[in-house]
Amino acid sequence: MRRSYGEAGLVESAAPANPVKLFHEWLAAAATNEFIVEANAMVLGTVAHNQPSSRTVLLKDMTEAGFTFFTNYESRKANEISANPLVSLLFPWYAMERQVLVAGRAEKISEHDSDAYFASRPWGSQIGAWASNQSTELAGRAALETRYAEFAAKFPEGSSVPRPPHWGGYLVVPTRIEFWQGRYSRLHDRLSYERDNPDNPWKRVRLNP
Repeated sequence: MRRSYGEAGLVESAAPANPVKLFHEWLAAAATNEFIVEANAMVLGTVAHNQPSSRTVLLKDMTEAGFTFFTNYESRKANEISANPLVSLLFPWYAMERQVLVAGRAEKISEHDSDAYFASRPWGSQIGAWASNQSTELAGRAALETRYAEFAAKFPEGSSVPRPPHWGGYLVVPTRIEFWQGRYSRLHDRLSYERDNPDNPWKRVRLNP
């Protein structure tokens, strides 16, 4: 199961000073790669009560401010973020021999922004947000289908579905963004951008593979 990585590398002279620009370039390339199903899928890592936990969520926006995703505020991940807002993100673009690792702090976005995004979701996803008590024990699939049908009847397709009060977005404000490019003989390229405050400039360093 050993694979030889390619010759294409990541060198400082070709990397912008701002990691946001480089991330958007890599994300755009991943989105057009036929072997990557969802380029915006990222693994969210949390730690609460000395227990690490991870799951895949979808990136919905990335700006100078940080990375935005949405979830149920009563879910396991949300409870863990409440206990410890320091999180990690991983974009595993294996088909391109690339990954991006992010370390930062998660904070809730405004209700206005959560409302705006929720209104843009497909009707079925809106109803699903009402039907699922995410991360809690479920008696069976039928119970979930029943709740879905109840909320579908309450908010018929074509009607305006309000955002559940327990659902919304998080912004991960990064303190480190690392770009990893696979190289031959395991001499991989790793460029890490770091800063301890959003008002400070990014510091770029190369790391040993």
